[in-house]
Amino acid sequence: MTESAPGPLALGERVPDFSSRTQHGEPITLASLAGAPAVLVFYPWAFSGICTGELQALRDAHAEITATGVRLLAVSCDAMFANRAFADQQRFGFDLLTDHWPHGAIAQAYGVFDQAAGCSLRGTFVLDAEGRLRWQVVHQIGEPRALVDLLAALA
Repeated sequence: MTESAPGPLALGERVPDFSSRTQHGEPITLASLAGAPAVLVFYPWAFSGICTGELQALRDAHAEITATGVRLLAVSCDAMFANRAFADQQRFGFDLLTDHWPHGAIAQAYGVFDQAAGCSLRGTFVLDAEGRLRWQVVHQIGEPRALVDLLAALA
């Protein structure tokens, strides 16, 4: 994997633990991901323009992403039920995690919570099978991320 621009976490360090639920209400923690690499994609809000476009691009590239052995997870401060409606409407084949309560706690732990906006920035984190950070990039709320950068990092 390639290195990224400096971000909120140090490359090679263990990422913060988290506890959440998928859009289907299934519990998920960092420990439950152990043994396989993962990508955490933080996005500000379900159903918003840029977020919808970004997650649609991830949906369309999902087979290519998972072919690398990576589990893709998207995280927002939306409630579980909003994530479910968003995932169902867009036919996302990956899990959307809620960071609704305590509000933004996961995004805060990863250094991508925008206090003034009450949502996460556009942070992308590639984790190895041991939960160590291998690549990251963070964009502001109104700045779309490029899927090509993630695909290059996974290559």
